[in-house]
Amino acid sequence: MSKLPALFEPFKLGPITLGNRIVMAPMTRNRAGAGDVPHALNAEYYAQRAEAGLIITEASQITPEGKGYPGTPGIYSAEQVAGWRLVTDAVHKKGGRIFLQLWHVGRISHPSLQPNGQLPVAPSAVKPAGDAMTVTGLQPFVEPRALGIEEIPGIVAAYRQAAINAKEAGFDGVEIHAANGYLLDQFLRDGTNQRTDAYGGPVENRARLLLEVVSVVSAVLGAARVGVRLSPVNPFNDIRDSDPQTTFDFVARQLAGRGLAYLHVFQAGADPFDWQRLRRAFGGTFIVNGGYDRTKAEAALESEAADLVAIGVPFLANPDLVERLKRNAPLNAPNQATFYGGGAAGYTDYPALA
Repeated sequence: MSKLPALFEPFKLGPITLGNRIVMAPMTRNRAGAGDVPHALNAEYYAQRAEAGLIITEASQITPEGKGYPGTPGIYSAEQVAGWRLVTDAVHKKGGRIFLQLWHVGRISHPSLQPNGQLPVAPSAVKPAGDAMTVTGLQPFVEPRALGIEEIPGIVAAYRQAAINAKEAGFDGVEIHAANGYLLDQFLRDGTNQRTDAYGGPVENRARLLLEVVSVVSAVLGAARVGVRLSPVNPFNDIRDSDPQTTFDFVARQLAGRGLAYLHVFQAGADPFDWQRLRRAFGGTFIVNGGYDRTKAEAALESEAADLVAIGVPFLANPDLVERLKRNAPLNAPNQATFYGGGAAGYTDYPALA
């Protein structure tokens, strides 16, 4: 009997054994219910995809202030915890493993999405270019309010509470979202962080908030159940850094040796970047994401460029993606019109293989 490619082999991720090395990447779907509470349809969606070695959920705001889009789920209320429990129970019943992605959008929001119509917060009062997605359509981003240094412990505490809530909701672990131009990424970059206090200036200071968050979340769940996501050269959400290689090499070195579950990198972006330098600096389980198909994924594993491969959009349209990749079967085409918001159409109604 021929041996399966490495992509379909089990993998030990800390205390968890994954059935294969294919990760379902986190993807916002804007289908939470009232109060940003997950519900039965969300449970069905994730359970359909439980064959993934690991599911990383769509990003979930850790506080009402952390919200940047309509219909995204939260992880700060008892109702949200109960809603997520529906999801984790459904995934576990199918034999799957699932991590919750913890999110604070920072400046990538709009007063209409904020409590009491307040300004979004950020490391510095730097307005992003572009538009916010609001309930009434696209509206220009506003200039955010810079967080006072006395407010930062409250942000760290909110991540800690989110980790407690994720544990209560039955997740196997969490991923700290420090990518794609959201709050933790905003602190890491010199283009968005113009602070002159202990959280700004040199990279040692800009990385402080992320490292404090990693410490408190690890204390709750155990470091082996905590991953971190970075996107060093992704310009999404008008994010920039004058020297991303130096910035993110430093971050990876600081995350090394903490016993974390993994480092997950989104490789989109035109800038040159040495991903293997980052992998070596971190030294632990390394997940790559960004345009991988079966051939590219197998090549990444064979060359030891990665330990696990996260796949995004193909999972939206193919609930049985792992089986399709195994068989080299054709894939359903995704319908971009149904990516964000709506109901079952383009969410739970994509057909599996006969």
